[in-house]
Amino acid sequence: MKSLPLQTGAYRYIKQSFGEWLDILGYAQPTVYQLPHYLHEFLHYQENRGKTQLNDFTHQDFQTYFHYLQQRPNQRGGALSLNALHKHQQALHKFADYLRQSGRLVLAGLELARIEKAQPQIQVLSGAEIQALFQATREVPERPKLLPLCSRDRAMLTVYYGCGLRRSEGLKLDVEDLDFNRRLLRVRKGKGGKDRLVPFTKASCDHLQEYLYDWRPYLVKNNHQSAFFLSQRARRMDGQSQLLRLKKLVKQTQNTKLAAKQPTLHTLRHSIATHLLQAGMELDNIREFLGHDSLESTQIYTHLIEEKDGKL
Repeated sequence: MKSLPLQTGAYRYIKQSFGEWLDILGYAQPTVYQLPHYLHEFLHYQENRGKTQLNDFTHQDFQTYFHYLQQRPNQRGGALSLNALHKHQQALHKFADYLRQSGRLVLAGLELARIEKAQPQIQVLSGAEIQALFQATREVPERPKLLPLCSRDRAMLTVYYGCGLRRSEGLKLDVEDLDFNRRLLRVRKGKGGKDRLVPFTKASCDHLQEYLYDWRPYLVKNNHQSAFFLSQRARRMDGQSQLLRLKKLVKQTQNTKLAAKQPTLHTLRHSIATHLLQAGMELDNIREFLGHDSLESTQIYTHLIEEKDGKL
């Protein structure tokens, strides 16, 4: 599907923005990767029929497209499976949600044939809740050998909140990606396979250096291990392990409101984006900080603030 040509510049842009919207809402990576490709095929099909404007689509266009899919062979020569047809349908439903929520337009011609699940809500932590999480890492454990894990937890909060990294980006972080002299963190092959440099504050620098130089050595068993975040078995940490550590910190705060939000690593990224916007940072600078390709994707945080202030 992704090899099909797409000549209309607006279509290429909207496909990219759709993928970023899915990513911002916290959908699973397979969904973030696959649904834009299904949308790509739909746009390619309509483009070949002379339809190059989204507001030109009618109910008949969708009906014709689904009839085409039912006749189109798969890569093995057989018909598309019911699951594949469902994925195509799901992509267009989500795309319609994206267009409506971003204020672009309503695809009135796309009639939903089934009840959709509720859209995931973006959770944002307050500044006080972020401070409570950091304070929880300072609680002295009963066993001193757990102190390296406490420092690692602070570094984890720093990377996902202070630097605003996606979970996948934080998991791939290597020691060599940190430049303490310039206070820059290099994200290698982020979303879309792009690299970027992320600045961090003096306080963040202190947390990262403390873990790297004072406590990470207690976790290292192989001097050739390049991963920044190491497990107790001296292996690169996985996402589930980091999420469990975050849940442990939430529990230690004894903050019921914080616990009710059930924060994830992505919640920390949402939170720093919102806090930077509230502090007056230009939207385009936040876009670069987060690694968004389009400004439109970053604007979702302005809607969050407006909703919180009761303006919507």
